[in-house]
Amino acid sequence: MALVDDLERMARAAEAADDRVTGVLVAELVDGRRVYLCAYESGAWLALDEEGTPVSSRRAVHDAASISGLCEVAEELSPDPAAVIPPPRVATHAYLDALGAAARRFEHEHGSRGPSSFGAALEGALTAVEALAEQVVARNRAPLA
Repeated sequence: MALVDDLERMARAAEAADDRVTGVLVAELVDGRRVYLCAYESGAWLALDEEGTPVSSRRAVHDAASISGLCEVAEELSPDPAAVIPPPRVATHAYLDALGAAARRFEHEHGSRGPSSFGAALEGALTAVEALAEQVVARNRAPLA
């Protein structure tokens, strides 16, 4: 099944009578599980697994939101647009690493030999990404343990 189909399926699974789904992000955790983060117009979130069942692990929801946020920031900061996968795409650690490697190559090709400005900017965004992850956890519609 294509990623677009998965995202549409998750949006339908997350439908709520009292709130409209405004977007779905997908992240792949280190263990290979996918978590779909469904955003609602109200600011609420719902994390679903590949079966469309609410995720109950606080850690999994946090990690999915973190890698999604980091990938979004890395795409915005990327000096090499060719390295960015256009949406829809899965936020993964491998993709984040690929963006970093492409940025470093770009920096070297353009004469930068010191610390990576891309890396520094991404590091500077960690506080905001962590705040986003905590917000997704705090506003998750399903109970988390």
